[in-house]
Amino acid sequence: MRLPDSVTGSFLVVLGAAAAYGGYILPPVPGQPVGPNVFPLVIGTGLALCGLAIVFGIGHSFEEEEELIPLEDGQTAAIPPPQGKLYGLRALLPPGLLLFYVVAADRLGFIITAALMVYVTSTALGAKWKLALPLAALSPFAIHLIFGKLLRVPLPAGLLPTPW
Repeated sequence: MRLPDSVTGSFLVVLGAAAAYGGYILPPVPGQPVGPNVFPLVIGTGLALCGLAIVFGIGHSFEEEEELIPLEDGQTAAIPPPQGKLYGLRALLPPGLLLFYVVAADRLGFIITAALMVYVTSTALGAKWKLALPLAALSPFAIHLIFGKLLRVPLPAGLLPTPW
């Protein structure tokens, strides 16, 4: 059974609004410009906005377009769905990467562990290495700037020196 997009989007709006309200009612820490109330407020607001985008169909084409490949005789055929021995194992990727992060983050550090996770995830989702490599190199630094510097969440340094 497949839920309509309006039901899924509405659920995300309610969940995001609840998280944003929870962040809003948390008391800020005196003397800190960014306290523990900011993260749920930002994430909840973003989730609610994404839910609204789903409800109203923003960025979504409601026409199911099949990708067609040209045949030798001038006709076209639909691209077959991906198959292979390891295709079904992609469902094990998120728990496997979470386990890898738990085991490796203290030893390797956040930057190296997150870069490996982003690279593996993006290539598993079909990205070419020319996209996956810069994404894996830049996204951990962006996350570090947001969480480590702005929100002051301590992230494991691991093998890399900590002054940066």
